[in-house]
Amino acid sequence: MDIATKRQSLKMKETIYIKNMVCNRCIASVLSIFIAENYTVESVDLGKVVAIKGVNSNRQDLNNALENIGFEIIKNKTETLVEQIKVMLIHKIEVAETADLFKSLGQEFGENETAISKLFSKPEGITLEKYAINLKIEKVKELIQLGQLNFSEIAYTLNYKTSSHLARQFKEITGMSMSDNKNSQDWDRKSLAQII
Repeated sequence: MDIATKRQSLKMKETIYIKNMVCNRCIASVLSIFIAENYTVESVDLGKVVAIKGVNSNRQDLNNALENIGFEIIKNKTETLVEQIKVMLIHKIEVAETADLFKSLGQEFGENETAISKLFSKPEGITLEKYAINLKIEKVKELIQLGQLNFSEIAYTLNYKTSSHLARQFKEITGMSMSDNKNSQDWDRKSLAQII
């Protein structure tokens, strides 16, 4: 590839941020849409695609295809940062890295915890702490459904100080106790993209 071609290819490469990408299946779905819409994909991560627009590519068609399956192209910097915060929180809770959760977010984004919380809260209409609690409760529902851990082990896994603290929070959010949830087997699980 000569220098002129290399420069042209660099100009065409763009990073596109995508809302509601929360799992590996999301990555596969988004990748297939980009390919179907004639984009050359360099990389796909949760919430982000680096791609080169093809000759016959149309951004509106891409956006429509993404929206048809629950995704959305993010158009401004604040939305991009909020989506990155969500992706990071989801990942940390999924791998049970919940100790000093907000401090680690601040370090990752180079901001203090208060600034990150304000940035998140304004467009989402919910505090960052409440969002993180909702994510943790969904993780608790998953762990209850799997049936591999008792309630104390679930509390320990998600860095709750006590299982009674988790039990109170679970009941406050879901309206039922953890035992009632387990016994009813009406799991009432939400997708991570639906949590607000």
